[in-house]
Amino acid sequence: QVQLVESGGGLVQAGGSLRLSCAASGRTFSDYAMGWFRQAPGKEREFVAAITWSGDRTYYANSVKGRFTIFRDNAKNTLYLRMDNLKPEDRAVYYCAVDVDGAGTPGSTYEYWGQGTQVTVSS
Repeated sequence: QVQLVESGGGLVQAGGSLRLSCAASGRTFSDYAMGWFRQAPGKEREFVAAITWSGDRTYYANSVKGRFTIFRDNAKNTLYLRMDNLKPEDRAVYYCAVDVDGAGTPGSTYEYWGQGTQVTVSS
């Protein structure tokens, strides 16, 4: 089993930046493709970005493409999400999860969710 702990959320003005972190423990982090998801108030959880175990391929939701960057440091067992040019509609709780299918794609099966970190963007 893998334990995930997200951090780095907060309040930022529109146009600002944040970097989220997802610290993994319990099993070999580098074995897994990973993903970021978010859930806004009153909405379903949605895919944000994914990355393969090696970091050689990444995928993004159209709504964040060009503004967000997913990357990982396998030596530190940590996944990151760099968010630039934040918009009020990016406000949500952000979660990281393990892609148990190993493909690192939006359609994969994700498990071992973290507790989430809140991102709020003021206009």
